[in-house]
Amino acid sequence: MKNQTINKFFNTENLTIEIPSRDQINEKFKWNLTDIYPDDNQWENEFKWVKDNLVKYKTFEGRLENSSDLLACLKFDEEVGIKLERMSLYSMLSKDSDLRDTKYQGMDGRFKSLYAQVLTASSFIKPEILKIDENKITEMLNNVAELRIYKHSFDDLLRFRRHTLDKEQEELLAMADEITQIPYNTYSLFTNADLEFPNVIDEDGNSVEISHSRYYAALYSKDRTYRGNAFKAYLSVYRKNANSLSSLFNGNIKTNIFYARTRKYKSAREAALFKNNIPLSVYDNLIKSLSDNMEPMYRWASLKKKLLKIDELHPYDVYVTVFDPKLEKKYPYEEAVKLVLDSLKIMGNEYLGSLNKAFNNRWIDVYETKAKRSGAYSSGTTFGVHPYVLLNWTDLLNDVFTLAHEMGHNMHSYYTGLTQPYTYANYSIFLAEVASTFNENLLLDHLIKISETTDEKLFLLEKYLNNITTTVYRQVMFAEFEMLTHSKVENGDVLTPDKLCKLYKDIYQKYWGDKMVVDEEESYTWARVPHFYYNFYVFQYATGFAASEALAAKVKLEGEPAVKKYMDFLKAGSSDYPINILKNAGVDMNSPEPILAVTKKMSQIIDEIENLI
Repeated sequence: MKNQTINKFFNTENLTIEIPSRDQINEKFKWNLTDIYPDDNQWENEFKWVKDNLVKYKTFEGRLENSSDLLACLKFDEEVGIKLERMSLYSMLSKDSDLRDTKYQGMDGRFKSLYAQVLTASSFIKPEILKIDENKITEMLNNVAELRIYKHSFDDLLRFRRHTLDKEQEELLAMADEITQIPYNTYSLFTNADLEFPNVIDEDGNSVEISHSRYYAALYSKDRTYRGNAFKAYLSVYRKNANSLSSLFNGNIKTNIFYARTRKYKSAREAALFKNNIPLSVYDNLIKSLSDNMEPMYRWASLKKKLLKIDELHPYDVYVTVFDPKLEKKYPYEEAVKLVLDSLKIMGNEYLGSLNKAFNNRWIDVYETKAKRSGAYSSGTTFGVHPYVLLNWTDLLNDVFTLAHEMGHNMHSYYTGLTQPYTYANYSIFLAEVASTFNENLLLDHLIKISETTDEKLFLLEKYLNNITTTVYRQVMFAEFEMLTHSKVENGDVLTPDKLCKLYKDIYQKYWGDKMVVDEEESYTWARVPHFYYNFYVFQYATGFAASEALAAKVKLEGEPAVKKYMDFLKAGSSDYPINILKNAGVDMNSPEPILAVTKKMSQIIDEIENLI
């Protein structure tokens, strides 16, 4: 077998490759949750403390115009928040390790219930602050040194004055929080724990149980029959459950619309972007800029079809490399770690030291196990605790890039938590994908630099094109789909499975052009993308990619001064608005130029490939 990780669990009697159980994985490849709590009992103690102290919020109601009471309330709210973040991290990671474990499902459910109670108990804080005269707030900030740290928080809060309701209405919305999470929570459990996928015959003639990560791995297979069969088998399960999944999909959209209308926004999209002070024009310009520059994608589709020597290009053909299969080697995890570290040497000792701390101290859960959450993520900033990374390693080059990507998130969260006070120890989702794709950019540069043959260079240039198609064009395609589906529901339409399939298929065709044959199975992709439940998140993959391209170029050109600005970006947290934080780092996202520069670079890479072949 090619894949040594999977080979350890190869059953020679029935020739079926089974997904390992968690106890079959070496401890050093599993995250160490004792960095959060020594055991479950400590989680229970924190839970009890928060529950018992909820009543203390009432002691501050109606008293926030007094500066000492305002400060005491904010400090108490921070104390609760820090405990809640730790509890959330612990229960989430424990649950995601094995989604069949009802103990941690229950713990996660109890946390969400407690969190909703905290939201209810603390819901008076923002409305009361918003009722305070701005001159009074300025006076308190000037007179009480400990309050000055909250200046940007107060300025940001005042933007929400017209979208904040009175105390009773805010309490009702807080009470609804637990209910409105049902569509996504149900979707997550349903697709990760309950869906059963069929077996298919792989390129080595073995019967393989399809899973989320094995589906992605299959799309890179040189065996077209295998990847086509895996594609159809995987999506057939979503097609079979389309009615239930469309109900959850609609429920999520209606949740977003409910909150937007309740808070007097013109649309769910406006509400989502307003949170981070991102103008709608950034979203609109992103879609328009790419819609006006589809030619690089169409050129790539045509070239890929030609190089694959196929009569029709299908969705299951877009990931497989068109170049020398000998280059498609396996990448054991330890080798990938070294590649990532080598690629980031330009960032200096501080950054490399932090990466090594993560790699050497079990911040990362590496391999797929039964009922482990699919995909990959970095857990984000948890004040006082380092962030964690979930992977599902399959030894593909794509996994190496995923590692670099998630460690970009990880370092962003780590430096934010290390540098900022609690109130700014987070960063907006608009900035989230900058650090991740920045790392991918430098990794790709490193791999191209150490490539030894023309074929290897072609292989890596193609990888870069795939990054652009998946991180920019594909995510903007998702963003356009998300915008249109919300708009339709806001205008009274009901999105049946047939309507969702047609809308998704039409948009997919637009982004790939007439060289692509869109299989019926692909039209059900709307049902399998968890990011459609993240409330206008995906467009930021594209803006983040464009920003990271610009920042990486500055680091390569300017060296230490640009590295320092980038490190300052990682440490900025939410101490300013995201547009300003990026501008301080050297990128103006109010301009369409970063997006157009990516499409131009794609054309240049295609030119280079055509010159090499």
